[in-house]
Amino acid sequence: MTESLRVGADLRVPALRVVRVGRHDVSGSTTSAQPGIWTFLDFEGPDEVADELAAALAQSLAGDQGWYADFEVGADHVVVFPGRVFRYAKGDRAGRDAAVAYGRTAGVPEHQLDWGD
Repeated sequence: MTESLRVGADLRVPALRVVRVGRHDVSGSTTSAQPGIWTFLDFEGPDEVADELAAALAQSLAGDQGWYADFEVGADHVVVFPGRVFRYAKGDRAGRDAAVAYGRTAGVPEHQLDWGD
């Protein structure tokens, strides 16, 4: 979501295209540091840009409010925090648990650590 980007971030990854933009009231599940309305962006791109996208997101996400982004590429799930990327095979419990544990230390609320695998 756009609210998770740090001020001054300019995320550019060739071959990505936005397929949906939506504004949603999530005020019942945010922290006091997060806004109550989020703008979600869904995008698609070729598998070959997954690592570039993950690196760009890791550099662009704001680091002070427990933000993360996640996406799937092939049989993998990628979870990106400011400055840190986790990529693991779907169904890899240890890989998912490592990403969740890191999310907790990064300030992500427990109920937001709900990406599916």
